[in-house]
Amino acid sequence: MNIKAEAKDTRFDLVKWLVVAALVVVAVVGNQYYSAEPILYRVLALLVVAVVAGLLALRTVKGQAFFVLLKEARVEIRKVVWPTRQETTQTTLIVVAVVLVMALLLWGLDSLLGWLVSMIVG
Repeated sequence: MNIKAEAKDTRFDLVKWLVVAALVVVAVVGNQYYSAEPILYRVLALLVVAVVAGLLALRTVKGQAFFVLLKEARVEIRKVVWPTRQETTQTTLIVVAVVLVMALLLWGLDSLLGWLVSMIVG
């Protein structure tokens, strides 16, 4: 892509982001203004405005980069080897046991230090 085309895209991106921001402001103000209307109509209107704003945002360079990031993240999540139920249970029990042991150690240390301070102070 040449420099002029990139500058043109960037300029239009700014306009698109301003329109997205305006849509969000209109949605928030409209939701407040029409607070007496049934919640179903307000939610549907907010969803429509959110979809339009999202589609417009995806038409920008940063929006397209974000969409590519989401697709790549989904691919990476599929590569993850999730633990089995047994591994999850064992790990959870180990964490609970360590927390209990540390709680008992800290309680004992606190009691000992409290007893020492009370002996010194009188």
